[in-house]
Amino acid sequence: MAVTLHVCITCRANRRLAEGEICPGSRLLEAARRAAPDGIAVAPVTCLSACSRGCAVAFAGPGRWTYVYGGIAPETDLGALLEGAALYARAADGIVPWRERPELLRRSVIARIPPREA
Repeated sequence: MAVTLHVCITCRANRRLAEGEICPGSRLLEAARRAAPDGIAVAPVTCLSACSRGCAVAFAGPGRWTYVYGGIAPETDLGALLEGAALYARAADGIVPWRERPELLRRSVIARIPPREA
């Protein structure tokens, strides 16, 4: 079952941007699109309301718990982020045991949202 990695494209990583600088969220989106494994769709979202904890992302899928993470650095965290997305995709309910998550995702969780009832 395909899952989606939502990436906030307006995230500025809680800082001011220089004139003409591409925001970190948009850089993370493009990097994730290039490197995402099969079964992981990467989609932009215009705000995850985690501005003080940007870059923010969310893992979501039908019948699964949704997770929102913050503090993701486009230049250094992409590998751990995609490793976590792959683990999420393999978990039928979206719950990856805490000890099995990459360290990045252990310390950066913002929210866990239950699956929507049909």
